[in-house]
Amino acid sequence: MIQMIRNFTSLTTTLTKGPPLYFGWILFLLMLVIIGANTYMEQFNDGLIVTAMRDQVSWGFYIANFTFLVGVAAAAVLLVIPAYLYNFKPIKEIVLFGEMLAVSAILMCLLFVTVDLGRPLVGWHILPLIGKMNFPSSLLAWDVIVLNGYLMINLTVVLYVLHRLSIGKEYKMSIMWPIIIISIPWALSIHTVTAFLYNGLSSRPFWNASIVAPRFIASALCSGPALMILIFQVLRKVSKVEITDRAIFKIAELIAYCMGVNLFLLGAELFKEFYSGSVHLAPMQYLFFGLHHHNTLVPFMWTSLIFNSTAFFLFLTTRTRHNFFALNIACLLIIAGVYLEKGMGLVIPGFIPGTLGEIYEYLPSRAELLISLGVWAFGALFFTLFVKFALPIYTGEKRFTK
Repeated sequence: MIQMIRNFTSLTTTLTKGPPLYFGWILFLLMLVIIGANTYMEQFNDGLIVTAMRDQVSWGFYIANFTFLVGVAAAAVLLVIPAYLYNFKPIKEIVLFGEMLAVSAILMCLLFVTVDLGRPLVGWHILPLIGKMNFPSSLLAWDVIVLNGYLMINLTVVLYVLHRLSIGKEYKMSIMWPIIIISIPWALSIHTVTAFLYNGLSSRPFWNASIVAPRFIASALCSGPALMILIFQVLRKVSKVEITDRAIFKIAELIAYCMGVNLFLLGAELFKEFYSGSVHLAPMQYLFFGLHHHNTLVPFMWTSLIFNSTAFFLFLTTRTRHNFFALNIACLLIIAGVYLEKGMGLVIPGFIPGTLGEIYEYLPSRAELLISLGVWAFGALFFTLFVKFALPIYTGEKRFTK
């Protein structure tokens, strides 16, 4: 362990080397992080009044981003299964970068939860040992456990694999196999528990449906891998990492299946709400058609539906799926479509109309936008530096003795 720490510490010098484009990207992200941090200090001093959230809509843009990023983190399982269970070599070669993305996404999730707290200094109350988690009755306690557990699982896998590669050896499946077996259901659990946080609120009929959890997982297995496809293309252009077209096209094929399931579940939910015409139709009606002349979210939701449907048809056929221009357009459409659907389209209608029938239309404030941009920039910065650190080991340029 001590030797591994020494070896990895010596590799930190690679972070200070690179072309001008690398340093420009790092400076750009640092600038966004500083802007976000400065805006958060304003929120910390003045309180959540600087956001557009109020009593009527108490979860907003921060929790929307949190929900989306939990899906990005969980999506690493789409690479883990073919890589380790089926030994599919093209994906096995790149699964490590998917796990790095999962680590980065979970860190962003934790930051979004932190910035959403009105009094972050009392957040220690929910931590184990030093606080009172109210486990197992509290779903928030479950969320703390599954998110941090998943973070530790992926971080352990990445560091162990890099350590074995750094000394010129393959990782031992006797060590990896138990971790993989645990990581697959754990990846599904992080999004399931997130869905249950909404699902268990009986006074919010928009969320109080058994279809929420499967929809979460289906959409996560679309947006996360779509983001990975774009990242993998950048990686093979700026580094010596060999990422084959076969690996990218296989991920695209898996996205097509998941996207079909996601759209089917959405259709089932729309049918149930609109055909039954019950009193609980109001949030869905507000979302897609507006309610009592309030229609702030209508353009977002129709844009999401158009983006997701278009992307599905682009992914559906081999001809477009194997054309990189069409593939990249489809990936961008899926990321944007799912982001809108699982962000504003999931969180806000749960509060509109309120339990007393009140309609408070919400759109994120300047503070929320800048703080969120800062959190995303931090995640991108962490992922960039993590990959830069790992590349010399992964490509074989750097090797250490035991």
